[in-house]
Amino acid sequence: MILHLPIKDLMKRSKTISEQFADDIGVFSYEISGYLIANLHLSFIKFERNKTSFVKTLYRQRGRHAKKFIHAGMAGLSAVGMVIAPVVANEFPGRNVDPWDTGSGEVVLATSINEITITTQHSEKMRDKIIEYEVQQGDTVSTIAVKFGVSEDTVLWENDLKTNSTIKPGQVLKILPITGVSHKVQKGDTVYTIAKKYSTEPQSIVDFPYISFTNDETFELAIGQIIIVPYGEKASTSPVPRQTTPRFRQLTPDAGSVVASGSFVWPAQGRLTQYWSWYHKGIDIANSSSPNILAADSGTVVTAGWSNVGYGYHIVIDHGNGYRTLYAHLSSIYVSPGQGVGRGSAIGRMGSTGRSTGIHLHFEVIRNGVYLNPLGVLQ
Repeated sequence: MILHLPIKDLMKRSKTISEQFADDIGVFSYEISGYLIANLHLSFIKFERNKTSFVKTLYRQRGRHAKKFIHAGMAGLSAVGMVIAPVVANEFPGRNVDPWDTGSGEVVLATSINEITITTQHSEKMRDKIIEYEVQQGDTVSTIAVKFGVSEDTVLWENDLKTNSTIKPGQVLKILPITGVSHKVQKGDTVYTIAKKYSTEPQSIVDFPYISFTNDETFELAIGQIIIVPYGEKASTSPVPRQTTPRFRQLTPDAGSVVASGSFVWPAQGRLTQYWSWYHKGIDIANSSSPNILAADSGTVVTAGWSNVGYGYHIVIDHGNGYRTLYAHLSSIYVSPGQGVGRGSAIGRMGSTGRSTGIHLHFEVIRNGVYLNPLGVLQ
């Protein structure tokens, strides 16, 4: 039997069902929200309690497990790297590279223009200590000195040889890393007494980067310590005096006088006490009267103040043409950053601040980031 309801009754009934369904959805949403909030709140409370207990445990252990955590983390990172490295390598189009089978050949930089190939130049690490060398067939003191870039006297002095001594294949010689002498520190020795003993400047000892001091402020040395005295000299070891080039004190021209190049003027007048070398990127000019320091060329002051790397009070001038000059160990500074200065104008006063053993100026010339020998532009 089929019942036929009026259209109005059907619409009314359909509306009642929809309203009931909407009410049910609302009740369900309310109940599930309350359930989730309650459970999440409890979870956060548990997490906070566990975190507090964990932190207290670590604090009581005073970092006893720190290394374990760090090692575990590094091991995990390494494992991830090993897994994804091949995937990353395959992402490069046109390449099929095994990242674990790559050679380490010479580094070569090339341009596609005119097929010009540029190779990098690798500089050898400067030696920081005395080494032993076994004499080879045909070696002489002279050839060994040239081989290691030191003077013949340096080889003779370090090995207690005389100028007429002979060396034989298989003989072991001690070779210093630089021209000079080695010295075993005795009680009462200072950089000043050692420098005087070997006719050199105390500043050259202080500036040598491989000498450690027990006190960096006073340059105190440890008794029994073996140090290198750069360019130091011992008394002649020759039974017959030989003709040598006499040592003399080189004086700078008058400060402010223009050199032949017309580019730079001497920043100070005094005595050249230390020259440019691979570890000393400038020249030292000493003058006990503490004269004014002059700007070597016109430019803008970019630095004027104290340095934490040994320069003491220092000034840096940018000359606007790729050149910069540095003036260190000053006792007074007359200029400030941003100030323009003219060539030959006074910018400070010579002093002995920072890593210094006496009144002098340390002067550097930098061109496009490369340290130049100042004598090359001042003469």
